[in-house]
Amino acid sequence: MARLWVAGGAPSLAREKPGTQVELQDYLRILRKNWIMIVLLMLVGAGAGLTYSMLATPTYAASAKVFVSTSAGSTVADLAQGNSFTQQRVKTYADLINTAAVLQPTIDDLHLDLSVADLRAKVAATSPLNTSVIDIAVTDSDPVFAASLATESANQLIHVVEGIETTDAAEGSPVSLTVVQEAEVPVQPVSPKKTLNVALGLLLGLALGVGIALLRTTLDTRIRGERDLERITDVPVLGGIVFDPKAKQRPLLVHEDARSPRAESFRTLRTNLQFLDTERSSRSFVVTSSIPSEGKSTTSANLAITLADAGARVLLVGADLRRPKMAQYMGIEAGVGLTDVLIGRLDIDSAIQRWGRSELYLLPAGSIPPNPSELLGSSRMDELIKQLDSKFDVVLYDAPPLLPVTDAAVLAKLVGGAVVIVAAGKTHAPQLDSALQSLETVGAHVSGLVLSMLPSRGPDAYGYGRYGYTYEEEPAGK
Repeated sequence: MARLWVAGGAPSLAREKPGTQVELQDYLRILRKNWIMIVLLMLVGAGAGLTYSMLATPTYAASAKVFVSTSAGSTVADLAQGNSFTQQRVKTYADLINTAAVLQPTIDDLHLDLSVADLRAKVAATSPLNTSVIDIAVTDSDPVFAASLATESANQLIHVVEGIETTDAAEGSPVSLTVVQEAEVPVQPVSPKKTLNVALGLLLGLALGVGIALLRTTLDTRIRGERDLERITDVPVLGGIVFDPKAKQRPLLVHEDARSPRAESFRTLRTNLQFLDTERSSRSFVVTSSIPSEGKSTTSANLAITLADAGARVLLVGADLRRPKMAQYMGIEAGVGLTDVLIGRLDIDSAIQRWGRSELYLLPAGSIPPNPSELLGSSRMDELIKQLDSKFDVVLYDAPPLLPVTDAAVLAKLVGGAVVIVAAGKTHAPQLDSALQSLETVGAHVSGLVLSMLPSRGPDAYGYGRYGYTYEEEPAGK
């Protein structure tokens, strides 16, 4: 049920309230609304990662290990000094692996049709910290070639280092390099990594989906629920009307299907309306909207029926003098009505029609005049409003939308209260803001807002789901 605030005065219309913050449930609502797109993008990302893994050329890695040592000393000090010397030299020896002195002999011995630059991209040497070992790694699409190249590069590095370190042919090199592990032919490729690529694709798809969902929500100014209204204004939300795709075929749903969830929505609205504007002596309201086709006329008709069902003496006035629909919905004669009373052609008692045997009375719009705004804002209309207030418990005026014409704003000032219908998923925030501002400009009191066309399922659903149960009709025969 929508929250109802009853205040001592008119609520302030705080446009885009700065104190409103996006909460966790807003993000969850966004994800729930866009979950199909997010899942699809995740699948696309995973598929792209898998496709890349299937099409990419496998790369294999083979490595050989070279141990570096110095001539043994006779004392512990000599051994420690030799070990320190070796560790200092190891990084220098590792850097020699990409020099032409090592790579060119490797190319010659293996009879490779490659340049030194081409081979340099395949060979790398590293030395673990505080060790005397050099790891020579080779990556290539051919696992056998990778193993052969790693072993041969290690042998050529040994020859180059020993040649550099030998200063006296008689004494030989003080440093000794030994291949302690020849490269083995790898069985599994090191890339592409299918699992990793698929996981990265999923994450990228997720990030893209969430980003698009947030962007769509940011750019979408349509009002979809109560929280969107709370960000625009402090005007109380009186209730929500569930969307009915057959509303045009059966506008008087309260009368035709009294047990439907939509009919229950009007009863909830009736209950909230009874506690609204308690400081006012009259119970008259102008029912309007920001733009056409938001359901103001059907809401007025059904609300009037529910109020009459509750025992109130209700008058529904067709105050839309431009495109009147109330008489059509209620199934009454539309030849004479409000305009005839205002111009003095007919007295009020003769123009009002009783709807069946209920306590609901109707005053249709009558003939369409050339000057609707002037008629609705005239002193004769002001007198008529006071006269109707004294005869009926509740008077509802079905007025035109606020943005196209000024009729509703002028009438709302005279009546003293306006109920604005907001179509969920159709009305944009700037439209509602402009409509409320037009009422505020003329000094008309905005009594409350009603959300119409609310979906019965999904993240924007409105109804019994808020309380943890749903409405279901009983099967026939029970």
